[in-house]
Amino acid sequence: MSRIVAIVGRPNVGKSTLFNRLVGERKAIVDDFSGVTRDRHYGDCEWNGQTFNVIDTGGYVRDSKDVFESAIREQVQIAVEEANLLIFMVDVSTDVTDLDNQFASILRKSKKPVILVVNKVDNHDQINDAAVFYSLGFGDMFTISSATGSGTGDLLDKVVELLPKDDGREFEDEAISKLPKIAIVGRPNVGKSSFINALLGYNRNIVTDIAGTTRDSLHTRYTAFDKDLILVDTAGIRKKSKVEENIEFYSVMRSLRAIEDCNVCILMLDAANGIESQDMNLLFLAHKNGKGVVILVNKWDVYEKETNTAKEYEAHIKQRTMPFTDYPVIFISALNKQRIFQAIDTAMDVYARSSTRIKTSVMNDTMLPIIQATPPPGIKGKTISIKYVQQLPSNSVCFAFFCNLPQYVGESYKRFLENQLREHFNFTGVPISIFFRKK
Repeated sequence: MSRIVAIVGRPNVGKSTLFNRLVGERKAIVDDFSGVTRDRHYGDCEWNGQTFNVIDTGGYVRDSKDVFESAIREQVQIAVEEANLLIFMVDVSTDVTDLDNQFASILRKSKKPVILVVNKVDNHDQINDAAVFYSLGFGDMFTISSATGSGTGDLLDKVVELLPKDDGREFEDEAISKLPKIAIVGRPNVGKSSFINALLGYNRNIVTDIAGTTRDSLHTRYTAFDKDLILVDTAGIRKKSKVEENIEFYSVMRSLRAIEDCNVCILMLDAANGIESQDMNLLFLAHKNGKGVVILVNKWDVYEKETNTAKEYEAHIKQRTMPFTDYPVIFISALNKQRIFQAIDTAMDVYARSSTRIKTSVMNDTMLPIIQATPPPGIKGKTISIKYVQQLPSNSVCFAFFCNLPQYVGESYKRFLENQLREHFNFTGVPISIFFRKK
């Protein structure tokens, strides 16, 4: 049974600061203006041997016409529905506001347990000032400073007391941690969040026409069609020269970490723009980290096409990304749900191939005749002799070629061996690392 605590309240009362303190890492982006947290953000908290999920939500603004604030409002409502317990946060420095009263009314209707938390209480005078929040009608309240951690211990004691008892959550978390992670990356506004929402059938992530809507990396479990995996929606990555806000810098760093932590990286392109230098940087970063790669060309439904357009488009992409060209390219429309499930099937195929282990005997029977027919070129009058091949035990696909003079094997021959491995064994979408070792 899930045990979920949602931190809710109006903008800029310190919800994300408390979230970061509870989960023990800087997972939510924090800045001193409202609207920074836009989507629901999940993390784990452990207190007195009890583990539960914490959701950080965007600041709630009722009846706003602003496109972001209306989308945030919907996200908060989803979080309230998902949670077992609600932490309602207010700010002692601003007294009770109309927004606080509106939010209190909504939370009372939810019939969920609510803990009222007065934040930014840093001294005894402010504890007295907090008494005004009894007017919200939630009974006992907790005065804390999420920035310093003051009062959070008592708050967590109350949280654990009110939550349903743990019934094997640790086993569930361990099982979830072993699920394949598929990260969707790309430049801003190519349709990453729309793709995930189309797969799930509901708006897990905020989608607008404004680039940069997703700022955090968001994890969603996907269990449809006999699959069980984690989808990671990341912030769009612009070129460094265009990263002006501190906020966007954190988003880019989080996206890069998502690539490092995933199993398969889905690089999404906008059909109208094609593959650009920043896309290739992302692809090569995934390749460098040994992550599986799938390229999705989104918005294909509105792209002008002729008979061989898809083939020519794919050839152009692969020409730009040489020498790594052995990866799937799928043309999709997230809006029309065209080939979106094929994209997930392909990503899972790449994940399966990344776990391929080839028997040493099969590897040597296949590769040694090829090496004998086309040996590495000699250098300085010396003959290089490769005698043995072995796949290395590793999280990525790595091979060791044992030879007499490993230091003299050039990059061109290394690429030749990689091409032969790809030709004889199916590693489409999977980076291959080759090492030469002294026999």
